[in-house]
Amino acid sequence: MSDGTRSTSGAGRGAASSESRGRAERDKRSLIQLLRDLPGLVVTLLKAELAQLKAELIRKAINAGIGIGLFVVAAALLFFMLGVLVAAAVLGIAVALPGWLAALIVAGGLLVLALLFALVGVRVLKKGMPPAPTETIESVKQDVNAVKGMGDYDR
Repeated sequence: MSDGTRSTSGAGRGAASSESRGRAERDKRSLIQLLRDLPGLVVTLLKAELAQLKAELIRKAINAGIGIGLFVVAAALLFFMLGVLVAAAVLGIAVALPGWLAALIVAGGLLVLALLFALVGVRVLKKGMPPAPTETIESVKQDVNAVKGMGDYDR
């Protein structure tokens, strides 16, 4: 074997053995070292939980905003439908011509669109309900159980 071969295989073994040594040292830390690490771990955990809370609330707020926006569109269409119905009534009473029939067809089309927007708005709004951060609450409960030594958690 040449010197290059030895150094390559030695480096590979050295990296694997240093990795296993690092893992063994981490597993054999003293109680004092573990207690020193605890505040940092708690801070890291709290930051992760707050980030998850923020992401979940943003996602739910976006769904609520889209649902509310679709309700506003449905309300606007209903407003215009009332105007068309008034025009249909005026045309129907004023003259017995097919103009009122056209106005009723337009009103029916607006009603169908308003119902469609309202149904889609309800579906999108339900995605964001309940507005409470349920995923984050469940995650915090799991963290508390892990600290207590109960439940499923990685060791």
